Amino acid sequence: MLTDSEQQSFDVSVTDVKLPIYAGIDVGGTGIKIGIVDDNGRVLAYQRILTHQEKGPEDGVKRIHQCLTELVEDTNINWDQIEALGLGTPGTMDIPAGMLLELPNMSGWNHFRIRDAVSEACQKPVAFVNDANAAAYGEFWVGTGAENDCLIMLTLGTGLGGGIIIRDISLDGEHSHGSECGHVIVDTSDAARMCPCGLRGHMEAYASATSVAKRTTEGLPGYPQSSLHAVVKSGNKISSLDVFEHAEKRDAYALQIVKETAEYLAIGITSLVHTIDPDIVVLGGAMDFGGGSTDTGKMFLGHIRSRFSELTFPVLAENTIIDFATLGSDSGFIGAAGVARAQFGQN
Repeated sequence: MLTDSEQQSFDVSVTDVKLPIYAGIDVGGTGIKIGIVDDNGRVLAYQRILTHQEKGPEDGVKRIHQCLTELVEDTNINWDQIEALGLGTPGTMDIPAGMLLELPNMSGWNHFRIRDAVSEACQKPVAFVNDANAAAYGEFWVGTGAENDCLIMLTLGTGLGGGIIIRDISLDGEHSHGSECGHVIVDTSDAARMCPCGLRGHMEAYASATSVAKRTTEGLPGYPQSSLHAVVKSGNKISSLDVFEHAEKRDAYALQIVKETAEYLAIGITSLVHTIDPDIVVLGGAMDFGGGSTDTGKMFLGHIRSRFSELTFPVLAENTIIDFATLGSDSGFIGAAGVARAQFGQN
């Protein structure tokens, strides 16, 4: 459980810091991660505070400024060395206006000009970006995609977010809704699953943690031998983590769900790759079925790669990397700092 404040400093000497310095802010419904990052993308310190979204955005901005001030003091750097701030937020937004629009889990923050509020409180320029695009930029800058010029990232979590980075530029779109990769259509049938956005057949409706849990629960009665019945009998709801754990134990139904999820992702990735032609597609977020360190995660990734190769042009199959993210939950604030660096830095 997140306490009021979780802080960590890193053993980086001030003399080793590559100036200028940037700060990244990753706003979530429960917690806000704030980090100080140097020009090479090294994290000097970060702190995670509770969002307390019920107190409203003005209170959130005040505590962001307070937290950042404390981090600067604790890291023994000069406030003037911070060139700019990067701010990543969930929900829909108007990026040119610096405004939050609709946040499903933070309704009291709707229609708030958060970029200017943070800039005024901290007296620094602020780059404003969607949280999934920020995570993608983190992986592009210093993560799995660091050696590549063009990256697509899918964040597999409660929902399914996405980010597209092309040569240092986050693809935000003309109306601030670019890179909404989770809403690529993977099923056009009349019976296609309903996405949380209210439309049918979107990749998020099949490959998010929420949808994996729903698909598993709905199909479970048809597999009476599955060990997943034990979860239901214990009075709990099936989660995507349960699917992973039972797949690791070689439960046939759990393994089938993992493969089906990989199938839907491969279909969506194929459409995205045919549109963007990236160097690499990165899979991040909490629902990676254990990632590259587990048998299930390796099978999951292998099936995505295999089906993608069958669905796409041979030249794209040969030249497109598909791999797991490496920065974990830090990618958001690191990437937000990177976007600020790209927008305001002297590179």
